[in-house]
Amino acid sequence: MKKGTTKYFKFLVISFFLTSSFSSIAQNTATVFGKITDSENEPIEDISISILGSSQAPVFTNKNGQYTYTIPADKEVIIVFYSLSYIQQQRAIQLKENEKFELNTGMVFKNQIKTVEVTDANRFQEITRLDPINITHIPTASQDFNAILFTLPGVSNRNELSSSYSVRGGNFDENLVYVNNIEIYRPFLVRSGQQEGLSFINADLVSSVLFSAGGFEAKYGDKMSSVLDVQYRRPRKFAGTVSGSLLGGNLHLEGITKSNRLTWLIGGRYKTNKYLLGGLDTKANYKPSFTDVQAYITYDLRTDWEIDFLGYYANNRYQIVPENRETDFGTLNQALRLKIYFDGQEVDKFTTMMGALSTIYHNHNEKLNLKFIGSAYKSKESEAFDIQGQYYIDELETDFGKPNFGDIVANRGVGTYLDHARTNLIAYIFTAEHKGSYTERRKQLLWGVKYNNEMINDKLSEWKYVDSAGFSLPIIDPQQIVLQDVVKQKINISSNRISGYVQGNLSKETKDTSIVSSTLGFRANYWDLNKQALFGPRATFGLKPNWKRDFLFKFSSGYYYQPPFYRELRDSRGNINYNIKAQTSIHFVLSSDYNFKAWKRPFKFIAEAYYKYLDNIIPYEVDNVRIRYSAKNNAKGYATGIDMKVNGEFVKGLESWASLSFLETREDIKDDFYHEYYNSEGEKIVPGYTFNTTATDSVRFEPGYIPRPTDQRVSFGLFFQDKMPGFTDLKMHLNLLFG
Repeated sequence: MKKGTTKYFKFLVISFFLTSSFSSIAQNTATVFGKITDSENEPIEDISISILGSSQAPVFTNKNGQYTYTIPADKEVIIVFYSLSYIQQQRAIQLKENEKFELNTGMVFKNQIKTVEVTDANRFQEITRLDPINITHIPTASQDFNAILFTLPGVSNRNELSSSYSVRGGNFDENLVYVNNIEIYRPFLVRSGQQEGLSFINADLVSSVLFSAGGFEAKYGDKMSSVLDVQYRRPRKFAGTVSGSLLGGNLHLEGITKSNRLTWLIGGRYKTNKYLLGGLDTKANYKPSFTDVQAYITYDLRTDWEIDFLGYYANNRYQIVPENRETDFGTLNQALRLKIYFDGQEVDKFTTMMGALSTIYHNHNEKLNLKFIGSAYKSKESEAFDIQGQYYIDELETDFGKPNFGDIVANRGVGTYLDHARTNLIAYIFTAEHKGSYTERRKQLLWGVKYNNEMINDKLSEWKYVDSAGFSLPIIDPQQIVLQDVVKQKINISSNRISGYVQGNLSKETKDTSIVSSTLGFRANYWDLNKQALFGPRATFGLKPNWKRDFLFKFSSGYYYQPPFYRELRDSRGNINYNIKAQTSIHFVLSSDYNFKAWKRPFKFIAEAYYKYLDNIIPYEVDNVRIRYSAKNNAKGYATGIDMKVNGEFVKGLESWASLSFLETREDIKDDFYHEYYNSEGEKIVPGYTFNTTATDSVRFEPGYIPRPTDQRVSFGLFFQDKMPGFTDLKMHLNLLFG
């Protein structure tokens, strides 16, 4: 055979085998094609389509959500539809050789999923899921997100202008608040509700809300009372809202890029409550101004990683120039009037900035989730006031038959006081945190570790001068002017905290199809300022029996330590106790919930009984919304009660609820006592009432357990929605609180 012929023969042989191979491959394949849409039937771009367990390269949907994919024929394969922003979908399919098959599927956005599985998982925990739609419908003077909490069982609010709340006998500082897994802090210097302004959470940006009044999981932090867990949403399309009133306005915009990789959510708020303040007893020129801007941005790296950013800036300013105040008080038989004329003004400024960057990992089968968070928080607060008040206490005519009924008939006393403050505080909090979870069927493992660096710079200058009828009070030396409540301090504190947790969730179905669940967790915390290490277990057990009626029973218990923050360290004189220890609360919560139908509509009834043993607690006093701690671990106490709530569609399509709570909380302060004095006639001396005020005998009393400042025996909350028949766009929202 000639050389050229040999080359030609080799070429034919190789071509034959290659052609045969490709022909064989082509003959063993099929084609699947289709369109991927979201819950609003909008096409989704950049969805990955692949074969489970195969090394075959994936394809991605185009801007119209369409795809075409070649798969092996004559055998079953599992098609995986995956995106970091959507819940993964899988479809089993088997096609014949050269067959073409249309496979369309819908995908659900992760942050907006409300499936039965998610609801049931939360149902087995001591946590309540709230519908964000109802948040903007709560009619309140404060127009604050937290108003939705005030109607829940166990939650109380004592100032309509404040967003602060107490839960089951705790105070305002005992509540955890998270936004996108980032802890949010309260301002330090706020004295009254009208100063507070806007709380952190913007209701226009919220996608999900979880709230627990006690017995919560180990994955949540180190506070004694409650946890509020809020998630901001990821936009799926361009949208926005705008609203306004005489009390302020809100604006928010959101959007997503064509590639679905970048989402952005921005909200701004402005609030002024000067028209409400005009109705107070103190007549003044009120100039409150509260503004904030927030941004939440996410970016999908088209791998298993994602980057999130949450930014926040708030500028709150409160100015008041008081003029006068008139208040009537006393009884029917002894009515008095207090009249005060003011000079001076008060100017308070609160500026808060926060930035948090998160990197999130979801593996392809979504079993492993990792999150790394770095955040920085700064709060700059100042209050300055010099207010002089000249007061008159007068007695009023109480005889209905006299023509001057209600008029002044006698003067009881006159005096002057001067209130002064120049306080400046700057707080920095830097945080590095890792959270993770691994899920497999009915088992879940969660873990986390967190490091905090805290720096507080506080300069205090406060005093009060009282002059009554020409005399300085208290009278110590007639030749001296004595000031009251003098606080002069410069405080600089820098400290580090480290905390962590491990938690396991397990549920199983018994032979009779009852469901048993358990959540076991453990938290640890160390603070280098007081050199205290803390270790505490937490557990929740649930049982959903296989009954005709849908009942669920739960029991939760655990150690809830609250390491002191700056406010707890400082006493009323501005002194710092560096040896103060963490407060302790041991929770015991027994609860049940019952799903039922009334008027062919869904309803739920929840009942919880709880007992909290309190130890090493720090006594405090509450003045409006300002808490003054004693900075001593010298008390123990307890809180016990029952909470009940019923919610459902009392009006079809609109959720309403009512809650009723009973509470008793008391404390025993060590070494507290008081004396009662008696005169020679054996009468108890009451200043201002007893004629003979010369004490000849006294009795010492140690009160033992006394009510705590947050003790509120009964509270009732109601949120009700209704709509106009035949014109359903017109709705009524009623919010009622009683305590």
